[in-house]
Amino acid sequence: MNMNYIKGKLKKIIYQNNDNGYVVALFRVKETNDLKLSELVNKTITVTGIFNEVYLDVYLILYGTYEKNNRFGMQYSILRYERPMPTTKDSIIEFLSSSFISGCGIRTAKKIVDFFGEDALEKIKEDKNNLLQIDGMNESKANKIYVSLINYNKSSDTIIKLQNFGFSTEECSRIYNHFKDNIEGILGDNFYDIAEIVEFHKVDNIYVRNFSDKTMVRIKACLLQTLLILSFQNGDTYSYKEEISELINKEFNIVLGEDILDEVLNILIEEDKIIIIDRRIYLKKYYDAEEDIAKNLRNIDSYKIDTFENLDVLLKDLEKDLKIDYNLDQEKAITTALNNNITIISGGPGTGKTTIINAITKLYIKEKRLGPADIMNTIALLAPTGRASKKMALSTSLPAYTIHRYLKWYKEGNTFFFNEFNKTNHKLIIVDEVSMIDIELFDALLKGISPNIKLILVGDINQLPSVGPGLILEDLINSDYFNYVPLNQIYRQSDNSYIPYLAKEIKNRDLSEEFLSKKDDYNFIQTKKENIKEVLEQIIKYSLSKGINEEKMQILAPMYKGENGIDNLNVILQSIYNPSSVSKNELVYGDVIYRENDKVLQLVNDLEKNVFNGDIGFIKKINDKEIIIDFEDSKVFYSKKDLKQIKHAYAITIHKSQGSEFEHVIMPIVNNYYKMLYNKLIYTGVSRAKKTLTIIGDAGSFVRAVNNNYSQNRKTTLKDKILEVYNKENIS
Repeated sequence: MNMNYIKGKLKKIIYQNNDNGYVVALFRVKETNDLKLSELVNKTITVTGIFNEVYLDVYLILYGTYEKNNRFGMQYSILRYERPMPTTKDSIIEFLSSSFISGCGIRTAKKIVDFFGEDALEKIKEDKNNLLQIDGMNESKANKIYVSLINYNKSSDTIIKLQNFGFSTEECSRIYNHFKDNIEGILGDNFYDIAEIVEFHKVDNIYVRNFSDKTMVRIKACLLQTLLILSFQNGDTYSYKEEISELINKEFNIVLGEDILDEVLNILIEEDKIIIIDRRIYLKKYYDAEEDIAKNLRNIDSYKIDTFENLDVLLKDLEKDLKIDYNLDQEKAITTALNNNITIISGGPGTGKTTIINAITKLYIKEKRLGPADIMNTIALLAPTGRASKKMALSTSLPAYTIHRYLKWYKEGNTFFFNEFNKTNHKLIIVDEVSMIDIELFDALLKGISPNIKLILVGDINQLPSVGPGLILEDLINSDYFNYVPLNQIYRQSDNSYIPYLAKEIKNRDLSEEFLSKKDDYNFIQTKKENIKEVLEQIIKYSLSKGINEEKMQILAPMYKGENGIDNLNVILQSIYNPSSVSKNELVYGDVIYRENDKVLQLVNDLEKNVFNGDIGFIKKINDKEIIIDFEDSKVFYSKKDLKQIKHAYAITIHKSQGSEFEHVIMPIVNNYYKMLYNKLIYTGVSRAKKTLTIIGDAGSFVRAVNNNYSQNRKTTLKDKILEVYNKENIS
């Protein structure tokens, strides 16, 4: 039985709940098949219902009922909606450049519509070779566009079904394209596989709404998700029953008695999803990762060591060439790295880690007599973030890569081209900022590299640990099986410089009275939390008068929310650094205004765009269809739906600053941030500053933060796995 509908366009959003997708909006009715509603044609009415993605000024077909709300009057209550095939030139361009159609960006879509007009879709379906008339088109691209369009028509029933469940049009496209022939199974017992594409809580809410909240399918999926949440909340690679019971109740309102919990855990063991050892409950991928890391490190360590003769002489020659005097720690780090298979080097700011990396590469190149082409194939410099890899490249004048780029990461399936079956062939690999690397990425790196190498791991053990689970640097050092060289001596930049010494005092939780004294590179401005924004504004305006703009200045704060949170600070900083102007185009996304010349931060790795989590760029152009952002001379194109990948970067979190250095840093420290004020966080922020550091706030909060040694005691067993592997070999 056909349902009655109204067709038209959403004109204005009155209310939108981003958590559940509920929308109240104004809708301009253009037609209807319901005679009772014919009087609404060409009128604007209020509509209510679930829109997981809102389309303004795009034709929609709404199915529902027109009824009176006691409080708000007549409203059209939506049961479901469809987005019909486009018929106008603009809507066809939008459709062809959407994720439904492969191989067709916005430029190609415009060319197609300019050539065929409103008949574009029919011309493509009629004969894919019609596309070859378009300038720049080739057979491969034409075939992708044609097949996508045909499949879209075939898949309309599935798309409608997914929409009826409550998924957005964009999500329906991604779900269908990902699962294709397996889609029917996905819509049954494998429904939670959709969480590979759509955020888990949304999938769960839709499942409960359409099926039940008590099925074993749901309980298993939510328990696995609970384990994942625990791992990321705490950085752990395993959890205990008590933690699982508490969190699954809190997150998903599932109460599990011990008998039911044991039953579910046993099922997940049989399905090879989890492993339980001595009460420790692991997601299998984390258990396997720890085992594989231990075995692969042992494989590297077991190869015959390629030692360098007369290294002391070579080092002295290098000192003369570079006019450098290496201290004893630095000499030990360089010689240990070149004469062993695995070496760990850790030190704070100003201890010379960059200098050591430079020396290692130069001596290796000289000893092996490597030409330019040989260097590319022999030495790999890696880091977990784009900015950290760029810093390595600048300091060594050699190519450097993010680990994801080096291993050739495929975002769609979260896999790597280089893996245990297809390894890289470099002989010297130096990895910087190792404290930032989580268990999965380190596992992938060791699987993707040859075991016949020199592996040098560089980092700062006192920095914040990785966002993901694991405690790689500490576990490797604490296993006591690898050559470890700590760097302690600090190089003073001037007689009145203080930043590296402050970092050391913070690390040792032993602040001197100097932290309130003004230095060449440091200043602590005491102010109340109510005055933070005002003082920050004064400092920024003064800095601008001295030629220090937003490219040279970075504000670091512990958290996004709150009166002095990053979101609020960015609004103020944008108004100072990049005020509104008729000469600058703007775009509103949610409650954020982006405008041309804005400083922005990339939040996720995107290998296709060649931008990575933590990269900072500037918006160069905004038009109706796209935003162009310049990341250090690399221009990247974003559509409006891609804007969830970026945030303003005038102020960023200390977590996001890891792996980066900034000429000038301002850090507000007040008790608004009390939840995030602890030693490792403050240390990490302070150690980001190269030339100057200004702290604004109250001294009491700063002192409490320095003395708060809270950092989650992460539950990991990598150290134990390393000991097992090495001890087993020693016993045998």
